[in-house]
Amino acid sequence: MTPPPALDPPGPRQRVLWLSTAAFTVLFAVWLMLGVLGLEVKKDAGLMLGEAAASMTEAEQRAATEARFEWLLAVAILSGSLLRLNFGLWADRYGGRNVMVVLLLLTAVPTYWLGHVTSYPGLLSCAALFGLAGNSFTVGIAWNSAWFPERTKGAALGVFGAGNVGASGTKLLVVLVPPVLTLVPAAGYAGGLIPGGWRFVPTLYAGLLVLTAAAVLLVCPKPDRKPAKGRPLRELLAPLRDLKVWRFSLFYVVVFGAYVALSAWLPNYYRNTFGVDLRTAALLTALYIFPASLLRPLGGWLSDRFGPRVVTYTVFVVMTLATVPLCLPTSVLNLGVVWFTALMVVVGVGMGVGKASVYKYVPNYYPRDVGAVGGLVGALGALGGFVLPPAFGWLGRATGSPQAAFYALLALTVGSLAWLHLAVTRLKAAERAAGDVPEQAPEAEPALERA
Repeated sequence: MTPPPALDPPGPRQRVLWLSTAAFTVLFAVWLMLGVLGLEVKKDAGLMLGEAAASMTEAEQRAATEARFEWLLAVAILSGSLLRLNFGLWADRYGGRNVMVVLLLLTAVPTYWLGHVTSYPGLLSCAALFGLAGNSFTVGIAWNSAWFPERTKGAALGVFGAGNVGASGTKLLVVLVPPVLTLVPAAGYAGGLIPGGWRFVPTLYAGLLVLTAAAVLLVCPKPDRKPAKGRPLRELLAPLRDLKVWRFSLFYVVVFGAYVALSAWLPNYYRNTFGVDLRTAALLTALYIFPASLLRPLGGWLSDRFGPRVVTYTVFVVMTLATVPLCLPTSVLNLGVVWFTALMVVVGVGMGVGKASVYKYVPNYYPRDVGAVGGLVGALGALGGFVLPPAFGWLGRATGSPQAAFYALLALTVGSLAWLHLAVTRLKAAERAAGDVPEQAPEAEPALERA
């Protein structure tokens, strides 16, 4: 009989944590690589628009390219969202190690092929296939949850979730190694097997995906933990009928779905609104991505210490206060690039802490069903990343004010805060009805809210 995680030596679970985090970082970089590479791709009207480009005016080409670019981002995000429930269930049933290796190798093929496509339908196909990388999150959450004890689970999931920093991978590559887009000649090497220009970047990522798969396969412990092995599918899906799961999903749209959307959308916004070059746009976006990713371990630790409810409540209040100025048109409040970036950093801090606090709810309430519940929460949260980029673009074009794109973020944040406040109000009422029970330790929070 397998001993409980708390009695295990720390070595195996630490290998799971660090290798899963490395895999998630690389996969996340692949998932959102078009946020920066797309700006280079857009320059090729023949690739984006095909033969139709010849009959368009420059303004028509620009509008059509922007719309196609937004859908290119959205397709990749959608592909990394829809199957999160499935991947979470598979990780619980077949082991996170096996599922992560398959996902790394499966994603490497379309990532490499992206460097060779010659048409917009080809771009869309590759985006849909390498977008599967986004499902790595629920694989890692289920995998780590199976290995870590409850008292350190929040911190462990926070460390794993910091792999979101992979969203800055391509941006930092462009900033720190400016020649990367011209490092390989246009004709490439080895008869075109290693293409040149922007096409070299996905080729580099494909190699990293294969190497990471080999590391996970060789280093991570075997046999793996499989908490759902032998359990019927109906039992695994039963918790999804709980309203709390859908509430957590909305919260995750705010702290993760919006994060994904902004990570891909901001470089273009910086260039169009503030007139900065590609390198500066990538750097400024990375300033938002870093706290939104690297503070996740802090959010996990705070959730272990104070409970996810208090931390999530604080996050939504801070995000609301920071988002209101972002919504104002320049005729009312001209923030400029410096203050805009500062407010985006504050939003990123809230998202980084909030992503961990929201996900800490999952093992608290559903310790035996992290794959299913975490998969649904992750799927619906990431679907926000699919809906929001086109919504941002549409709001900006419809109103003539790029700042209007932040209306969607503000509405989601305020709505989530209101729902959480309602839940907290009901909880306090239940506490009073039970005889003025004082504030409980974090580990008692689930029992109280169920009351």
